[in-house]
Amino acid sequence: MKTTLYRLLAAIVLMAPLISSAADEKTTTNTTVELQQLRSRLETLEKKMSETNPPLPAAREVPVPAASTLDAIRKAAQDEIDTNAEEPDHHTEFTSGALGLQALNPEISITGDMLGSYTDSETTDNNWDFLFRGLGLHFESYLDPYTRFKAAVSVNESGAELGEAYMTRYGLLPQVNLTLGKFRQQFGVVNRWHKHALDQVDFPLALRMIFGEGGLNQTGGSIEWAMPNFAGLSHETIVQITDGANGRVFGENADNIPSALLRYRMYRDISASTYAELGASALYGQNNRWPVGETSTDTSLNAWVFGIDYSMVWEPTARMRYHNVTWRTEAYALDKAILAPDDSGKDTLNPWGAYSYLESKVSRTLVVGVRVDYYEPAVKSYAAADTIMLSPLAVTENGAHVWQVCPYVTWYQSPFVHFRVEYNHADAEGLDVAQNVLWLQCIFAAGPHKHERY
Repeated sequence: MKTTLYRLLAAIVLMAPLISSAADEKTTTNTTVELQQLRSRLETLEKKMSETNPPLPAAREVPVPAASTLDAIRKAAQDEIDTNAEEPDHHTEFTSGALGLQALNPEISITGDMLGSYTDSETTDNNWDFLFRGLGLHFESYLDPYTRFKAAVSVNESGAELGEAYMTRYGLLPQVNLTLGKFRQQFGVVNRWHKHALDQVDFPLALRMIFGEGGLNQTGGSIEWAMPNFAGLSHETIVQITDGANGRVFGENADNIPSALLRYRMYRDISASTYAELGASALYGQNNRWPVGETSTDTSLNAWVFGIDYSMVWEPTARMRYHNVTWRTEAYALDKAILAPDDSGKDTLNPWGAYSYLESKVSRTLVVGVRVDYYEPAVKSYAAADTIMLSPLAVTENGAHVWQVCPYVTWYQSPFVHFRVEYNHADAEGLDVAQNVLWLQCIFAAGPHKHERY
């Protein structure tokens, strides 16, 4: 039995490798078949893909253009851009200045006017005098694109005084501007100017006698019309309606009746270097409160002031900063109806005067000139009455008049500082006018406006 069992186990051990080899051979055969089937399927898929999507052409090397060829390509591209470019927009662009709030502040300029004088006259014992005539504070600002504001305040040793404060609306109508406020009125030429910007130390004698030391400066409105050119001339008309507050002309205007001013100006270029200007002015108002004896009477009477002016300037176009000649002449006449203080009834005051000056810029910094003044007051027997102040419009002495000659030299140290020496010699009859005065003047300016005349 044992022998049989041993023989069976030996047979199994001997056949095991044969059984394993047969199994491996069967597995290998199966794997080979599967690989062949997969290869066949891949070949079938590749054939179908090649039929649907043809193969891409082989990549080829692209040659790099030479530098000259690149420049030509760039130029052609730029030409194409320039050809198709849109026309630039020339319209004004408005940008916000909200972050620059200081731009809203007005521009401020300061002018100083200092005088020293020596007087030799039988009417005064005060020979030497030094005066800071005015520290001018000038303000200017555009309120909007159409409106500009200007103001001038004069501060002197006696206090402060409002010289001007007005706004101008430009283009209210075509070639028409509107001004509202307090301003020096356009009666003639120099009345509009500030004292620090005059060509001499002070206003002409006739203007100061008729309108007072400060000239004609009132509050109201002004319309300036630049008229169309005609016959080779430029024309301008100015109409001003203001309160009748001038002490000399409207000193008896108790009801503050408005006054009206009309000015016409004509301008022409005579040559490339010479131009001339002719103007005429008229001022009208009323006075209505008259002291007569120990009482007063309410009667409205007219007051007129007439003026005519002529200016000629020669400035060679190539040397205008170094040489020029200016000739300016004005005449004034007052026609003021009054009630005589001696109870003699209505009467008329007719003082008049004129001036003429000639000056020349002899170098860039030096100007020499001379002005001649004349004034003749009305002669009234009641002019010295205590109830009404008529001088210097009227005096009691027959033949009263004043001639005055004023030579002067102005040296401009710079556009901001200049000095002037002026000598006034007067021949006066019946009026209290200093006979001989030597003036020394220093004027300085700081700020963007410098020595603006108004």
